[in-house]
Amino acid sequence: MTCSVSAKIRLLSALTALLALSSCGLLDDTDETVAWSANKLYSESRDALDDGNYSKAIKYFEKLEARYPYGSYAQQAQLDIAYAYFKDNDATNAVTACDRFIKLHPNHPNVDYAFYLKGLVNFNENTGLFGGFTKENPAERDPKAARDSFDAFKELVTRFPNSKYTPDALYRMKYLVNSLASHEIIVARWYMRLGAYVAANNRAQYAIKTYPETPSTEEALALMVGAYDGMKIDALRDDAKRVLQSTYPKSSFLQRGSSGHWKTLWN
Repeated sequence: MTCSVSAKIRLLSALTALLALSSCGLLDDTDETVAWSANKLYSESRDALDDGNYSKAIKYFEKLEARYPYGSYAQQAQLDIAYAYFKDNDATNAVTACDRFIKLHPNHPNVDYAFYLKGLVNFNENTGLFGGFTKENPAERDPKAARDSFDAFKELVTRFPNSKYTPDALYRMKYLVNSLASHEIIVARWYMRLGAYVAANNRAQYAIKTYPETPSTEEALALMVGAYDGMKIDALRDDAKRVLQSTYPKSSFLQRGSSGHWKTLWN
C-alpha cells in the first residue's frame, strides 16, 4: 500500500525532529558515562580531580548529582565540585557551590570544610588587594574578598572550634585583619598626598577603631597627627600626638615629624 502524501510529510517531520534532537546532544550515544553506576561515576570524577583535569571532574560531578540526586555520592559531589571550581580558578562558582552545600546540608559532618573552602577561595582573591596602587586610586579597590574570607573563617572557628581546619583559619584571619588595616593606611596616605586631610583622617580613625592592635595602628595615629596639622586644628593634632608618644614612644614618625611639618611626611 502506498503511503499518502500527508503520511510521508508526517514521517519526514518526525525524522527531521529526531535529527535536530541528536544534533543538540539530547540523544548522545557517545556519552560513555550513560551506564555508569553512582560509585563508578564518583570514582571517575575523583580520578579526574586528582589528575588536575578540573573541567572533566566538574562535568562528571554534575552528571552524578543529576542522575543520583538523593544518595551520599551526590552530597559528596556537591562539596567536591566546589573544590574543583576553586582549583579551576573559578572563584564565583566555587563560592556558590560552598554556599549551596552549607544551605542544603547544615549538619553534614564535612560542613566545616565548606566554610573553610569558602574562606580559602576569597582569601586567594584577596591577594590582588594591594596591586596597582601606583597607577590608580587605592580607595577604589574594594577589599570585599578579604572581608568575605574573614567572615567565612570566623563562622568556621565559632561554630566548629575543634575542627581540624580551625587552626589554619585563625592564622589566616590574623593575616586578613592586618591586610584590611594596611589597606586603610594605604588609602589614608593617598589622601594625605592629595591634601585631602579630612578623608585621610577618617580612614586613619577607621583603621584604629575597626582593626585595633594591628601593626598599622602606629602609622594610623601619625596620619591623624598629620591630617589635623594639615587642617590647622592644633588642639586635636597635639592630642593625637600625645597618644602616639605614649603608645609608641620610639616611633620613627615622632622623630620625622619633630620639625613641625607633619602633613608633609607622606609627600
